[in-house]
Amino acid sequence: MSAKVITIIVTKGSLDWAYPPLILASTAAALGYECRMFFTFYGLQLLKRNLRLQVSPLGNPALGSRLPVFIKTLPGVQAMFTRKARERLRAKGVADIEELRQLCLDADVKMYACQMTAELHEFTKKDFIPGVEYAGAATFFQSAGESDICVFT
Repeated sequence: MSAKVITIIVTKGSLDWAYPPLILASTAAALGYECRMFFTFYGLQLLKRNLRLQVSPLGNPALGSRLPVFIKTLPGVQAMFTRKARERLRAKGVADIEELRQLCLDADVKMYACQMTAELHEFTKKDFIPGVEYAGAATFFQSAGESDICVFT
């Protein structure tokens, strides 16, 4: 019997949105799934060699809901939310993004950067970690069509 296949499309590139696809991919790989990740638009940020991921309280009702919007726009507020998120994750023993990403690569999770989006944002292969392949939307659709599970994050 062949392994089940999961395809995850990754569209967001902030610290808080980096965890769901990487946790799902590493868990799927640990459970024996063949896992493929297709990174597009802001999701490409998660493939960069030098991560500078942040958490923004703007447009996120779960963060800083008691703060007025104008406070959330002040200089330093995003950095404060990012620092607090990192402290909480570290205190709870949650792996950082670089560790999760490497865990996925070590588990043979296939990571595809959307070629069109990479060109749009003027990213080159040198901007990304080793092991990332370029692919287009047709590759995503082929993968999604072959998958037992397809997840959008």
